[in-house]
Amino acid sequence: MKYDFLDEKQRPERVIWFLAWPTILEQFLITFVQYINTAMVGALGADATASIAVTTSSVWFVNGIFAAVGIGFAVLVGRRIGEGDMEGAKKAVRQSLTATLFVGLFATLLMQAVAGGLPIWLNADKSLWKDASSYLRITSAVYLMSLAINVSSNVIRCAGDTRTPLFYNVMMNIINACLNLFLIYPTREVSFLGFSLTIPGAGLGVSGAAVSTAAAMTFTGAMLVRVLFTKKNLPICIPFRGDYKPDLPLLKTVARLGTPVAFERCSISAGQIVITAMVTGLGKIPLAAHYLAITAEAISYMPAYGFSAAATTLVSQSLGANKKALGERYAKFCTWGGFLFLSAMGVFLYFGAEFLVSLFTPDQAVVALGGSVLRVEAFAQPFVALGMVITGVLRGAGDTRWPFYISIIGMWVVRLSIAAILLATTNLGLMCVWIAMVSDLVVRGLISLWRYQSKKWLSSWK
Repeated sequence: MKYDFLDEKQRPERVIWFLAWPTILEQFLITFVQYINTAMVGALGADATASIAVTTSSVWFVNGIFAAVGIGFAVLVGRRIGEGDMEGAKKAVRQSLTATLFVGLFATLLMQAVAGGLPIWLNADKSLWKDASSYLRITSAVYLMSLAINVSSNVIRCAGDTRTPLFYNVMMNIINACLNLFLIYPTREVSFLGFSLTIPGAGLGVSGAAVSTAAAMTFTGAMLVRVLFTKKNLPICIPFRGDYKPDLPLLKTVARLGTPVAFERCSISAGQIVITAMVTGLGKIPLAAHYLAITAEAISYMPAYGFSAAATTLVSQSLGANKKALGERYAKFCTWGGFLFLSAMGVFLYFGAEFLVSLFTPDQAVVALGGSVLRVEAFAQPFVALGMVITGVLRGAGDTRWPFYISIIGMWVVRLSIAAILLATTNLGLMCVWIAMVSDLVVRGLISLWRYQSKKWLSSWK
């Protein structure tokens, strides 16, 4: 079924669900495969899990910049479609590919330069240095394709097609999991239903997981870029030949939209790097428990991702068509939908905390610690929904500065200060960091709600 997103006679909940469910399903399948990947690495022991955990916050930092590029172009594409300027939308798509080339190559060179020293700077145990650096070097070698995934997925979604990113992002994770099976472990005998099967393996351990990730990202990035050139029923499909020279006025608009997003993501990721350094100092078990609890927590965010993506698409197109009342109606339904879904996910997270962590490791000490901190975080889920979905609303409206302001307050004023104080004055260990995290998420959700209710975002685009 096709929907005209700008038809005010249509029921908003149906339009929102039409856009949201593929993203929710995409996030579910990605999270499911991520669970499998994490369990595969976790089977190697706490050291292997901790090696990847050391690099995670730094990878998030780079991904924050990639998200800024993707969101900046996506909002512009959605706005041009709403205005009926299809040539302007296609021009933005061509410029997005040019930006992907330059930003992706720069990020690769930068991360290759720091990969060797990063585990040392983060105060990781010496036994983790080799694997952590190897993982970062291999995965960052294909950052160009990682950025292509981010940018292409975002612009395709803002053009109203949420199914194509669903298909290829799920394929990426399936490829990743399958390659892990052969690259992480050595050749081994597996018994199933009385039959014995020899599975060949390279025995590369953590490096094998990195190679699998890099190969999967390369495939998916290439396929999503191909869609922009070949999917004729996509309104932003472009011919291969065209003007790809940098367009400074257009890039200036993207920078205005994307720079606050970059600052927002980088401020959060920089804070997470500081948090990782704090947790690393607590030892291998807390570090592994922290990483696995964060991985387990990801399942609860799936509905919010869907409603946030729908909000960005619908608000950007509605305001581009100068239909503020329609944009506000879509924003309201998206916010309530995300709030109700994540409130229910909080209940699931609370009662299933230790079970979720146990999926990734047989180490009972890690399971117990990870489950205890995850149970605390369950209470923040309604506020997570407010923060994530309203951020999608604000971005769709071009109000990208406020999510940055909110992230600064939440991460740097609330989370880091509370974590530092509790670690210095109590013996709660890893729980200090998660109490601080919950405080941050609650504050971010409440400030986001205040900004949404002010309605100033309806006039943000200038």
